[in-house]
Amino acid sequence: MTNEILHQKFNHTLDNNVLNDIANVGTYKSFLKDDIIIDINQPMLHIPLLLSGYIKILREDNEGNELLIYFLEAGETCTMSLTCCMGTSKSKIRAVAEHDSNLIMIPVQKMQEWFHGNESWRTFILESYQNRFDEMLDAIDSIAFLKMDERLYKYLVNKSILNESATILIKHQEIAEDLHTSRVVISRLLKQLENEKKIKLGRNKIEVITS
Repeated sequence: MTNEILHQKFNHTLDNNVLNDIANVGTYKSFLKDDIIIDINQPMLHIPLLLSGYIKILREDNEGNELLIYFLEAGETCTMSLTCCMGTSKSKIRAVAEHDSNLIMIPVQKMQEWFHGNESWRTFILESYQNRFDEMLDAIDSIAFLKMDERLYKYLVNKSILNESATILIKHQEIAEDLHTSRVVISRLLKQLENEKKIKLGRNKIEVITS
């Protein structure tokens, strides 16, 4: 069944040769919501391909505060971990399961081998770099140019899209950690967004109202 999911999620980007190789050398892993999949300073010996679920990629400052960089969806890989693998260095990010998630972990040696020997893999990696780069630019733009209430609303809209539901089950503290601010600020801005009829607040849940 897992091999079927692998082919289903990646057959539009990867050819059968590399998919069969991935199935043979990859290690399948399952993670529950909030599990740490890759941690900061962890040696990067494998790269993840996400088969199901969602993963959030975070950076951490010197005081241990986290900042959300981007989300990974099924059929994607984390290019920040790719960069660490290519340089045989330690992870500079933390990858956390946003939902229960299933992955296949590929040895770094194979990633490099396929990059030079398989066109579909090389294209997949380069396109992944481009997509993640665009998302990181978007994250930087949000921090630099958007006010916190605009960042918050954009965050909630993106969450609802990922969840495929207008209702998000989340605590104010979790939002504050993702956006690198305080719970008090988030609670105040959520109330402001509710007054503007952009969201509806409930107990540990938020409904995003779209026009």
